[in-house]
Amino acid sequence: MYQNYGNNRNNGYRSASYRKKRNKKRIRNRVIIVATGLLLFFLIVWMITGMFSCMCNGCACGGANDAPVITETVDPNKNTDNKKPDNKKPKKNNDDSNANITTVFATPEIKDENPDSVGETVNGLYIWDKIAFEMFYGTPEVATRYADTVNKMQKNLGNIKVYSMIIPNHTEMGLPSRLKNVEGGATTTSQADFIKSAYENMNKKVTPINCYNELAKHCDEYIYFSSDHHWTGLGAYYAYKSFTEQTGQKAINLEDCEKHSIPDFTGSFHTSVGSKVNADTVDFWTFPYEVPTTITNKNYETDDYSSCFYLAEASGSVSYGVFLWGDNPLEVIKSQCETAKDEKILIVHESYGNPLVPFFTYNYKEVHSVDFRYWKGNLYDYCVDNNITNVVFANGVMSAATATQLDAIESLLG
Repeated sequence: MYQNYGNNRNNGYRSASYRKKRNKKRIRNRVIIVATGLLLFFLIVWMITGMFSCMCNGCACGGANDAPVITETVDPNKNTDNKKPDNKKPKKNNDDSNANITTVFATPEIKDENPDSVGETVNGLYIWDKIAFEMFYGTPEVATRYADTVNKMQKNLGNIKVYSMIIPNHTEMGLPSRLKNVEGGATTTSQADFIKSAYENMNKKVTPINCYNELAKHCDEYIYFSSDHHWTGLGAYYAYKSFTEQTGQKAINLEDCEKHSIPDFTGSFHTSVGSKVNADTVDFWTFPYEVPTTITNKNYETDDYSSCFYLAEASGSVSYGVFLWGDNPLEVIKSQCETAKDEKILIVHESYGNPLVPFFTYNYKEVHSVDFRYWKGNLYDYCVDNNITNVVFANGVMSAATATQLDAIESLLG
């Protein structure tokens, strides 16, 4: 009996010990399960947070450490009913280019009071509403060629600050999209796309000046002529204003200037289309300060004048010559504006630059004007000899898309 009792007692002791160990094991297993569950929970939360962080900082929103997303320009004048295959040349993948800039173009709200009216093509010009429009055929390849030309000039000029301003013509700002690339309409390509492509292929040391948006904002004003391929003095002012805004400067106020008007201007288109287009008025503004000017003419003779405007009587086809006394290889304007900073700027241009150049006298003590079609010299040497600190290449879009004009600009390399 004792033996049996003893055996039962020992079995009881073993059962209690076993139960205690089993409980500890259960507790340990539960702790492991809970800890593992918490670890998995925090891991899942961390992964989800990381995914949203990626979307906001790079994948979708464009984080600070990522390249900016290029906003694709929508051609404001493209006829969506006549789309053509996209044969654009791929952009250069160059770390020194402006390929990552965001270039957004405003849509010109072109006045179209008679939406049923149509135009006609006469001697290569499209005539609508008694206005002559040039047709533009620029391609991405040509835009890249213009960018390459400006890039060469910038590298040659070294540390001199370089700007590029490509100026759209009247077709982009005055002809409704319903009359472009349709039967009986004007055949023309997008100048917005051309300018954007050129700017994106310029290197980072060239600052693009987008005057397109400022002109689009004022496209219902008298900023282009009807009988001539140029813009008006007012159009040039808005482009100058876009330069000052993008460079952090103050523009001269036209209300502080004296307006002059020359009527009956018959421009470059008038010979081809005659009375099918309206005659124009040439407006210009003289400043509340003196602008003595030294002009080197096409015979390379130099004369001094009291103004950069030809103030004698002018009418008919020569009225545009009031700006800078017409096309001259070289002009130097010494501004007497008290608020102008003591710096020198040089504008390289063709005739589109003539009404633009004078406005810079409000901001710079010396404004140098080079018409690349006539001036023969080395641009770098000229800038060094005259302490030029800023150079602006300001040209109409038609010149920017013309090989002979680009060759003429490159000739300034010497």
